[in-house]
Amino acid sequence: MKVALVGATGLVGTRMLQVLEERNFPVDELLPVASEKSVGRKLSFQGREWTVMSAEDAIAAKPQLALFSAGGETSHQLAPLFAEVGCRVVDNSSFWRMDPGKKLVVPEINGDVLTKDDYIIANPNCSTIQMVLPLAPIHKELGIKRIVVSTYQSVTGTGYKAIAQMNTERAGGHWGDYPAVYPYPIDQNILPHIDSFLENGYTKEEMKMVNETKKILRDESIAVTATTVRVPVQGGHSESINVETVKPFTIEQLRALMASEPGVTVQDDVAHNVYPMPLYAWGKDDVFVGRIRRDFTVENGFNFWCVSDNIRKGAATNAVQIAQLLLEKGLI
Repeated sequence: MKVALVGATGLVGTRMLQVLEERNFPVDELLPVASEKSVGRKLSFQGREWTVMSAEDAIAAKPQLALFSAGGETSHQLAPLFAEVGCRVVDNSSFWRMDPGKKLVVPEINGDVLTKDDYIIANPNCSTIQMVLPLAPIHKELGIKRIVVSTYQSVTGTGYKAIAQMNTERAGGHWGDYPAVYPYPIDQNILPHIDSFLENGYTKEEMKMVNETKKILRDESIAVTATTVRVPVQGGHSESINVETVKPFTIEQLRALMASEPGVTVQDDVAHNVYPMPLYAWGKDDVFVGRIRRDFTVENGFNFWCVSDNIRKGAATNAVQIAQLLLEKGLI
């Protein structure tokens, strides 16, 4: 099994290597790919050193699987070239997600959509993944009419440079005196701005959550609106989610439905201050939910709090799970 990893030196790429190793994915030959300046660099995986190579050399090696985490334009250019040599591509960028000819997959929810004809498979947005996982069994049982979500997203979602910006500010660096990836300071601050703004006043990140949710849950009738916010946290993403269902429910029923979904852990005991927090989700694969309570302002409405490590389940782990599913289906 030859496995290419495009974007191998980035934050998500390095975590993909870790998850591949943790899950004992059968990698006989690793083909790490990164930018030209990183070619020749050594990476450690499975007790061996592997040399970072160019995309051209990786394609020539004809891998069976390629995991991508290198940005939309890179995926646009390179994913079809890998697919042409018979390689299954799992892409973590947003480029292919809403392409009607490409599958957008959270394995626990819609892994059944994958077929032998799928050579480029899209990994959803990190914030979308953690929201739809606990909502999938609720939609199946009760039907979802509307979702209102506000996110509190970690700087890790922007990568190493964002972590460096926050740490520089915490160490006393003055704005403008250091490289910054955000348009304002992030330490001691909150930015209601993730990705670029669109003509409708929403950001691309917000519209990703709107559109991807409908595609993953296979229901265009669900009304979704989102506000995505960057916070000075390094542990993971948090979300405040308001949901209106078609059918009535009890809170106990909601807890049971969420707990029934593989990869979801319910932490909901407010009498003992038990609720999810990003500090404690860091390094874990599960999506954690709590503060599950009725919304008394609408019929069949409820609120809950949702936390997940965005680099693991929101990116690396979900991609590797897709790869494992392809293996189980005999597609690689």
